[in-house]
Amino acid sequence: MPQPTTRPRRTGHPGYTETLPRQPESAALARRLARIALTTWGLAHLTDDAALLVSELAANAVRHAQRDFIRVVVERVAPGTVRVSVADFSYALPEPRTPTTNDENGRGLPLVAALATNWGTDEQRWGKVVWAELEEPR
Repeated sequence: MPQPTTRPRRTGHPGYTETLPRQPESAALARRLARIALTTWGLAHLTDDAALLVSELAANAVRHAQRDFIRVVVERVAPGTVRVSVADFSYALPEPRTPTTNDENGRGLPLVAALATNWGTDEQRWGKVVWAELEEPR
């Protein structure tokens, strides 16, 4: 199992990244990475929400990416703000939709939108990064 790597951030906290195989099991590894990062930062009260967000983003990337790997990043972008993101090599942008009661898919992005303080997609020349942020309650 790959070990997380860290990158310093301007907040003084390391960012955690991991390259994962494009397989359904990678959502569990992404949740683990989020839990490690938030616990290290003393933000254990946000771990369940962060784990759910990164799990949804990873599951979407696994489903829609075009290469064998995805990249998961967990970082503190401001003192009270955590961002989870997943990069993949697909140019297809996420499209939130309203699922019907009979739909088996399509609930992930509405869940991300409801839970996250902010979320979005950054288009890259090689694909995209989909991210979601959580803020500590004031």
